[in-house]
Amino acid sequence: MATFTTACPLDCPDTCSLAVTVEDGRLTAVDAAPGNPLTAGYICHKVKHHARRVYGPERIMTPLVRTGPKGSGAFRQASWDEAIELVAARIGDALRDDGPASVLPYLYSSSAAVLASQALTPLLFARLGVPEVAHTICAATAGQAWDDTFGGMLSTDPLDVPTSRLVVVWGANPTVSNTHLLPLLTEAKRNGARLVVIDPRRTGVAHRADLHLAVRPGTDVVLAYAVARLLEERGAVDEQFCAAHASGVEEYLAAAREWPVARAADVCGVAATDIEELAELVTSVRPALLRIGWGPERNRNGGSSCRAILGLWVLSGHFGQQGSGIIASLGGGSTLCAERVPLGPVPDVAGTVNMNRVGAILCGEEPGAAPARVLFIQGANPAATAPDQRTMLRGLSREDVFTVVHEQVMTDTARHADVVLPATTHFEADDVADSYGSFVVQPVRAVIDRVGESRTNDEVAAALAVRLGLGGEEFDPDPARLLARVSTGAVEGVEVLRQPGETVQFVDTFPSFPDRRARLHVPDGELPLPRFRPLESRYPLTLISPATAKTINSMFGEFAPPPAVVSIHPDDAAPRGLVDNATVRVWNDQASIELPCSLDASMRPGVCAIPKGLWLRSLPAGLTANGFAPATISDLAGGACFNDARVDVAPSCESETAP
Repeated sequence: MATFTTACPLDCPDTCSLAVTVEDGRLTAVDAAPGNPLTAGYICHKVKHHARRVYGPERIMTPLVRTGPKGSGAFRQASWDEAIELVAARIGDALRDDGPASVLPYLYSSSAAVLASQALTPLLFARLGVPEVAHTICAATAGQAWDDTFGGMLSTDPLDVPTSRLVVVWGANPTVSNTHLLPLLTEAKRNGARLVVIDPRRTGVAHRADLHLAVRPGTDVVLAYAVARLLEERGAVDEQFCAAHASGVEEYLAAAREWPVARAADVCGVAATDIEELAELVTSVRPALLRIGWGPERNRNGGSSCRAILGLWVLSGHFGQQGSGIIASLGGGSTLCAERVPLGPVPDVAGTVNMNRVGAILCGEEPGAAPARVLFIQGANPAATAPDQRTMLRGLSREDVFTVVHEQVMTDTARHADVVLPATTHFEADDVADSYGSFVVQPVRAVIDRVGESRTNDEVAAALAVRLGLGGEEFDPDPARLLARVSTGAVEGVEVLRQPGETVQFVDTFPSFPDRRARLHVPDGELPLPRFRPLESRYPLTLISPATAKTINSMFGEFAPPPAVVSIHPDDAAPRGLVDNATVRVWNDQASIELPCSLDASMRPGVCAIPKGLWLRSLPAGLTANGFAPATISDLAGGACFNDARVDVAPSCESETAP
């Protein structure tokens, strides 16, 4: 028996250091390793049981070639040589006959380390000149809002939270998706801090809060504007800070003046007194820190909401001392740079494709888009995770689109592939992980031998490059060579890039614009000022799909899915005749699903929820919550509008008469 230290690169801000026990070459236990200032001491339940995926019955062991209808899961085993020759031939044919726009690389790899997500596979498709499929499904809108407001300014360090006296958690649920923030919040409260949570549900962290505003999804922009108006009315705008460090303040305030408290309370569905209390806390308590999550971006007003929230913090001048500022993505502090991987200039690609529109492109329903002939999917399960799910499933079922999936286990998407290639887990390959939740870089080490015939993302890209005539040193997949290119030095252990107290915004890090000012108005931008757009629907309930302690994306859904239920507030259940645990029907014009009902007082009235991370087989309709998500995109960076789903719920016995 031996214990090895490595890191967890899964899609979570925490990027835990791991102590992995191996017996007779087999991974037997995963736990926390010391040395990481954020995560030392414990890890999440999901990763503790990661061996269930590594050795699970659905692990893909060899290359597979489809023998039955798409979606049937009927495949035969193939050699790597046969599979790579087949994939390369189909890509080559598409490039020759239909042009670069006919090949779509759907590369997400959010749960992969740096090399696996950013090295040779993106380089391969860039060299081929095919379109880039932009990662608009998550975080693009919030990221663009940050870039528009602050440019390259770094996030505040979460390790500074205990020094805060006010912490506002807006649109995030660290209870399930950033668990190592919770002890820091607890310490802050023990030190006398007030905690405010803004979320449609009374989540675990909301239960700890001094003030919880259960805002209607899609109305965060209104709440931020209403608080900004109150600040101006009370003479609480930090005029000295704004004069020195912000532009566009007057334009922002002019827009905020349209939202008096009474009007905002009606639109947001929260009490006017709660809005006033939030404004009083923001006005009177310092140092104050904002933890903005990705919840506010998941709707038509996503960019406006994120921009308005960030702008509110600028107006209040909550910067310049430890324990103040805004926690967002900390990825900007990484010392790693995947742009150093290419050995020469990369040609322009054939445009950019919105990831949320790939289903429509596959179906030939996206205006102006070229017909797709090859779809290459790596590190993603769009059959289960894409919005407008029915369209994506129709696209994946097309016989005239040759689909390749490189994956660890037989996902819903892999079942629709023409060729499935077995992928390594991060326990089987050397790599390096940076974090978007702490200022840490650390090595990812191969602690067990390859399971089956699995290969890394870079090895697959290298093999395809050779077959497509690109090969050479540039596509050498040796991890040591690639690590030397992305890093300025060897990463031997946990490398802490910045110490607590060293990342005070507007002292140690500034907006990266020439004037070093935050921008509240971007006249030449896609979204000059935040704005509110109402959503008209004949369906009365907003359906959200939150992460859970079991899944924060579709990973692990094959063996540990969350309960496949619809959660609804008792006040919404009673007039509909819904009772706890009874089978109900959820429907809108796009989809209809029957599943058990869970009466849940933590939901706000008017909102119901089906968990994120379910696979198609979890529900009898062969759809997930994304079956209800619209095809529309947000107001900034083309983000997905999952939380714009509108539905109704009725007892299943009424399914024949429900509209």
